[in-house]
Amino acid sequence: MLAELTAVRFAADELVLLGTLRSDGSARISAVEPDIAAGELMVGMIHRSVKALDLRRDPRATVHSWPPDKEGRRGDIKLYGRAVEAGDAAVKRAYEEAIFARTGWRPVEPYHCSVFDLESAGLVRFSDAGREVWSWQAGQPLRRRMIERDYQ
Repeated sequence: MLAELTAVRFAADELVLLGTLRSDGSARISAVEPDIAAGELMVGMIHRSVKALDLRRDPRATVHSWPPDKEGRRGDIKLYGRAVEAGDAAVKRAYEEAIFARTGWRPVEPYHCSVFDLESAGLVRFSDAGREVWSWQAGQPLRRRMIERDYQ
């Protein structure tokens, strides 16, 4: 359920924020275009871009939905895991086909294509009733709860 919601949201927004770790351990945030191809969440990056080099050095990554409206009614989706370079040529071709279907453009080698191995995910959205919180960890069922409004 969270996976489907995430796929729809990412397709509609066409941008996410990618968090990586710089060589000194500090955080880097970059806007990237996500695609789902061959059943995987993927992003492509310019060859030897700083974010791609970050991920080659340390694959830990966070993916955050494009910022929602200021009221948070669309919610924040956050994914945590590792971004691994697509090693399988068929997976990379599927990514190229997804990009072409969405934009009419194909990436040209050399470029980096990362596939996300997700470890956990969450969604928080606000309504007049309160906060709706969804959380998932690999190997665990999705948890959903509503926290009654405790804010002004």
